[in-house]
Amino acid sequence: MPTPTKNHLARRNRPSKNDRSDRLFRYLMYAASGISVCILVLMGWIITGHALPAISQFGWGFLVGRDWNVPDLQFGALPLIYGTLGSGLISLIFAVPVGLAVAIVTSEDLLPKWLRSTIAFTIELLASIPSVVFGLWGFYTLIPILLPIQQLLHRKFANIPLFSTEPSGSGLLTAGMLLAIMILPTIAAVSREVLLVVPNYLRTGSMALGSTRWETIFRVVLPKAFSGIIGGVMLALGRALGETMAVTMVIGNAENISPSIFAPAYSIPAILANTFAEAQEDIHVGALTYLVLILFAITLSVNIGAIGLVRLVERGDK
Repeated sequence: MPTPTKNHLARRNRPSKNDRSDRLFRYLMYAASGISVCILVLMGWIITGHALPAISQFGWGFLVGRDWNVPDLQFGALPLIYGTLGSGLISLIFAVPVGLAVAIVTSEDLLPKWLRSTIAFTIELLASIPSVVFGLWGFYTLIPILLPIQQLLHRKFANIPLFSTEPSGSGLLTAGMLLAIMILPTIAAVSREVLLVVPNYLRTGSMALGSTRWETIFRVVLPKAFSGIIGGVMLALGRALGETMAVTMVIGNAENISPSIFAPAYSIPAILANTFAEAQEDIHVGALTYLVLILFAITLSVNIGAIGLVRLVERGDK
């Protein structure tokens, strides 16, 4: 057998074209990730710089202040934080079960293929509708639909704080339900794609061991797709927290905190859309920018919490 020469060994150890391509692609991904982090840090730095007048004057007390009085230049963010988080939470309560149901029906072999495709296309089509159209639809259609139901709940359960406010149509519940309709396509589409990539052998193996189809879905398929579903929910929540025009038209735009979901409220994006262009005083502009910084921090915290939850669940499954 001939002994390999130095040239043969050099050619054998030389990186192949595919290796060089993989290495180049990896470096490009590292660069893209680094640029994303730099942009995120730069955004936070610029927003913080413009919010410094309000940060210097109000400090951490801005987060728990309840007064928003422009003539007296007194500003507090708590009612706006409450409206933002409250409407986002209500939207998830309504959108997550429906979105998961749509994802399951359109990904599993429960309906004819043409019907599954039609349902999936129709739901995803909602994502292309502009938010101002949703807002007008909510004002002219959703409020008249919800108002009799709210009035009935108020008459029957007025002693419960959740329904204690006399409904006017606009309010936290209306904004939350409108947001639920807006984020439904995101939850359904992402969850459907995640469920479709779950290997079929997990389904067949589970049913071969005696599980029913629904036991297989809830005990095997959904846990396997949990991390992807959480990612879709967080993506949808990000849109709900940052939605502006649609929420502005139906939330009531009142800076108050009430235990009732029928009471009018205000969100951070809504007050920015309504007042930022008219702000004149530096402290007013700084307070509004401080709100942007708070919304930025809330969004980051929600995503970090979701990542932690996914890792905790994955660690428990090992």
